[in-house]
Amino acid sequence: KDSEHIGALVIDPKNADVAFVAALGHAYGPNVERGVFRTRDGGKTWEKVLYRDDHTGAIDVVFDPNNPNILYASLWQVQRTPWSLNSGGEGSGLYRSSDGGSTWKRLEGNGLPKGILGRIGVTVSGADSNKIYALIEAKEGGIYRSDDGGDHWRKVNEDERYRQRAWYFTHIFADPKNADTVYVLNTGLFRSSDGGVTFNLLPAPHGDHHGLWIDPTNPQRIMNSNDGGVTISVDGGKTWSRQNNQPTAQFYHVIADNSFPYYLYGAQQDNSTVGIATYNDEGVITERDWYDVGGGESGYIAPDPRDHNVVIAGDNGGVVTRYDHRTRQVQDISPFPLDTSGHGAEDNPHRFQWTEPIIISPHDPNVIYTAAEVVFKSTDNGMSWTAVSPDLTRNDKTKQKPSGGPITLDITSVEYYDTVFALAESPVQKDLLWAGTDDGLIQLTQDGGKNWSNVTPKALPEWSMISIIDPSPHDAGTAFVAVDRHKLDDRAPYIYKTADFGKSWSRINNGIPAGAYVRSVRQDTKNKNLLFAGTELGPYVSFDDGAHWQKLQLNLPVTPITDLIVKGDDLAVATNGRSFWVLDDITPLRQLTPEVAQSDVHLYQPETAWRVHVPEDVNRRRPVGSNPPPGAVINYYLKTEPKDEITIEILDAQGKLVRKLSNKEKKKTEQPPEWPDRELPAEVLPARAGMNRFAWNMRYESPVEIPGAFYASNGPEGPIVLPGTYTLKLTAAGKSQTQPLVIKMDPRLKLNEADLAKQFELSRKIADSITQLHEAVNQIRTLRSDMQTVKARIGGDGKHKELLDAMEQLDKKMSPVEEELTQVKLKSSEGNLRYPNKLNEQFDSLSHTVDQADNAPSQPEQQVYDMLNAKLQQQLAAWKQVAAADVPALNQLIQKADIPAVSVRSAGE
Repeated sequence: KDSEHIGALVIDPKNADVAFVAALGHAYGPNVERGVFRTRDGGKTWEKVLYRDDHTGAIDVVFDPNNPNILYASLWQVQRTPWSLNSGGEGSGLYRSSDGGSTWKRLEGNGLPKGILGRIGVTVSGADSNKIYALIEAKEGGIYRSDDGGDHWRKVNEDERYRQRAWYFTHIFADPKNADTVYVLNTGLFRSSDGGVTFNLLPAPHGDHHGLWIDPTNPQRIMNSNDGGVTISVDGGKTWSRQNNQPTAQFYHVIADNSFPYYLYGAQQDNSTVGIATYNDEGVITERDWYDVGGGESGYIAPDPRDHNVVIAGDNGGVVTRYDHRTRQVQDISPFPLDTSGHGAEDNPHRFQWTEPIIISPHDPNVIYTAAEVVFKSTDNGMSWTAVSPDLTRNDKTKQKPSGGPITLDITSVEYYDTVFALAESPVQKDLLWAGTDDGLIQLTQDGGKNWSNVTPKALPEWSMISIIDPSPHDAGTAFVAVDRHKLDDRAPYIYKTADFGKSWSRINNGIPAGAYVRSVRQDTKNKNLLFAGTELGPYVSFDDGAHWQKLQLNLPVTPITDLIVKGDDLAVATNGRSFWVLDDITPLRQLTPEVAQSDVHLYQPETAWRVHVPEDVNRRRPVGSNPPPGAVINYYLKTEPKDEITIEILDAQGKLVRKLSNKEKKKTEQPPEWPDRELPAEVLPARAGMNRFAWNMRYESPVEIPGAFYASNGPEGPIVLPGTYTLKLTAAGKSQTQPLVIKMDPRLKLNEADLAKQFELSRKIADSITQLHEAVNQIRTLRSDMQTVKARIGGDGKHKELLDAMEQLDKKMSPVEEELTQVKLKSSEGNLRYPNKLNEQFDSLSHTVDQADNAPSQPEQQVYDMLNAKLQQQLAAWKQVAAADVPALNQLIQKADIPAVSVRSAGE
């Protein structure tokens, strides 16, 4: 339970209950639960079978594929701090067991490198158990091979391409069928066919490789994991599957722009930056909806609040860029563009952290801030910068040394210390800047940087990393701070709040468990008591200003939350491995009170709904992201699952019924499915105990249907409502509640209300015509069915010939009407290519034509409606004549036949 980091897991190929784990243990401090562990009962119990000390863990373990009693394992002495990485020590070494892991022997000498060892990767050839490969970090490191089962070794390769950044890579895998084929994973994916002497680069679709699986029965099938995802080859590495079909991005932060619909932005570990839409009119979010916005893998991003095409983005090493989506050009605007790779922080003019903060002032979009050990300000799009602070850190020179360890230096700026890690300006008060350092200080200026004050909480443990500072959107003196100490081997949650500009602080993390260390905290923009926290174990929410917290997992995968923001009515989170997620419409969280929680039924006041089109066909057979719920979102709470019907009525401003929704399914005959992308609108209210959500598609009630009818589309729908204020009326358990619902026009569109009203009027007329048509067809078919019942009752009795002749003549009169109203032979969605469309199909097509875009109907659309409606009225008149004359006459004959149990219904009865 306390091993934390797992280097490898292997399962006995002959006994699935036996498995071994290489447990590294705590990366940031000593602990005893590390080394090699074995289970012999399928993981129910574990025993430690190889252990050195509390600073040394296991990083690799492998079976001899031909003899599971023989195993090889590597121990690695490594420790990290916020300011250093130390890979290698006396504890590192290569081990062999010949008795199923019960005892181990350290392999040393006999050709293996001398001196301090670091990380070691080991693999055994499935084609020859005597052939062992080891990739060893050492002063004389490289690829070592044994041809006698590990007794003797020789170095076969010392190329640094295969052993660079040893702590990060050092992966080696033997082919199961060819003893001379071996793979090494590093920045590239390499394969040797001569026992490790030489290697070729394979064309995997991404860099930085960390995992490889080779099919033991068919080595042509390979699975590779890298910093871009997972990819598969079925031809021995010549070609690979694509990786942009996996939502596995590791985002550092998240921010949104001011466009509609808004975009989210973030930098993903060992990949590109991303700007991605949160809504697509096609119904799903696709690859076409995201793009690189400059910067690099580790930086903050700041979209221009005036123009979403312009994005400021950062990268490690102090890089800041300005991207313009119109030109696709990325301009470097770094405050100090000096490449300091390989230098310790103490050697540099400025200490820019791996993840340097970047913000645009909420009061002046011309002002950009970033930070190293000082805060920089630009007022000219980054063409010049001015330091507006002194060194705000502890500036401890002992913590600014080169990093990597005694064998291999590895200086990327991840361990650059004594830096400003968090930076924010109050959205309430201009020039009020908060700066938090990675060495545990919080600094404040209220005059744009002229004067700074150290306002660090007295109870804050030293050297804590100030991860996020969130100035309150409600009050200038209030701010929330997320403190992350996991790099000091302290995984406790720390959240602090001040309400007096940092003069005093309260720790407010009650309810967040140990292990859920906090990276981000945000206050809701509308409800000042509503707080959100992003932790290593998922998101948490507080309804009482941080006094108590509870989990907010819902359907979110279990994943670390690196950052979160409130954008409008949504909560967006950045995850470390599962990309961006959005909790759409947090209205219920904002309005949740103890009184609401205790109520039997509660209808929440809905947020503004935007009148956007909902597509009928949505292609989900490709990698896609999800749109927000389509339509106006209605949230309501039911204490218990209701036994009786619940309803929601939607009324217009005059109190007229627009739509009535129910939790009871209506009897409706849907045409058999043909198209996998067809999306049917939700029509049944959920009625579970607890929270319920329904997305109304903002349409009036659909026209009366013809059971079993086929259409090229989803079939006729009611008109889309006009923008305005409506009333929701929830009725449950004999009680009713109402709330106003405001519907606004899509702000991307520029049109006048008169044009929209004209469109609505024509759509309403078409829907009314379709209803008249469908009612007539249903009456005809009901009448025909009833006549069939009469025929079955009287059989072939000759005395009823007059009645039979009358029914036959009536059918001959109404069938031509029916056949003009609808194509009776249509039994598939494209059957109209064989059987011509009739009025029903033509009205349906016209309906979708008229409301496919928000604009006044064209003159031809009006003309076609007038033509179709004239034809409809002609057929309805013919039907009414039949119903008025022939049906009563038929009923008289039925009465004469003395069949009282059956009567034919006339139209409208």
